[in-house]
Amino acid sequence: MSVSVRIPTILRTYTEGNAEVSSEGATLRDVLAKLDSDYPGIGARILDESGKIRRFVNVYVGEEDVRFVDGLDTPAPEGVQISIIPAVAGG
Repeated sequence: MSVSVRIPTILRTYTEGNAEVSSEGATLRDVLAKLDSDYPGIGARILDESGKIRRFVNVYVGEEDVRFVDGLDTPAPEGVQISIIPAVAGG
């Protein structure tokens, strides 16, 4: 299933500067695997060494924060927009 993925500025070096790219998959896990296949290295910036979403990265499928739904197993229906948003900290 084709979905669109919004890429934050800090990760656009992996997507040739594109702010939004297409990917495919039935779940968020599948979409991120395809994204990393198409844009090598981006997956390591989103997922940690154990395969979980990094602590300071927020991911939304549509309007849903995946941490409060099914995590990486959140369904990614056809046409949905996935947003990858790095957390902002300041001091």
